[in-house]
Amino acid sequence: MNKYIKHFIVITKHKYYVMIECFKRGLYWQGIVHDLSKYSLTEFKESAKYFQGNGTPINKIKEELGYSIAWLNHKGKNKHHWEYWTDFYHGEVRPIKIPVKYIEEMCCDMIGASKAYNKKKYNSKEPLKYFLDRKDNFLMEETSKVYLESLLRYNSLQ
Repeated sequence: MNKYIKHFIVITKHKYYVMIECFKRGLYWQGIVHDLSKYSLTEFKESAKYFQGNGTPINKIKEELGYSIAWLNHKGKNKHHWEYWTDFYHGEVRPIKIPVKYIEEMCCDMIGASKAYNKKKYNSKEPLKYFLDRKDNFLMEETSKVYLESLLRYNSLQ
């Protein structure tokens, strides 16, 4: 099967899983519009070209090019990414407190990504493990980071 079709299937599954998680939390609109930018030409074309099937193609793109136009577009348009909530001021990048509904969507995004990429191997501890393995690299305002971790810990008990 063509990698463009495979990529479309994976991002659609991811979007579906995130939508289900958002709906459980009453985040109906966020669940519906989550990651629509992935279907834009800017993101879809580059990501499909580097499709691997076992995770985001963004890392592969960055390895090869040193940056990703798809990622730059995605993080700038989607408030459920912590990178959206950073600002550059007087020579430093500063994290900004993230509204609760976007932290909750961020949690849903991690759950949805784990389900989409791990397929039948998924278990509720995977999103927390993903976060804990990268926690020091998340440049987030502290109360936002603590809340995200608490949501992921609660999910891991399910």
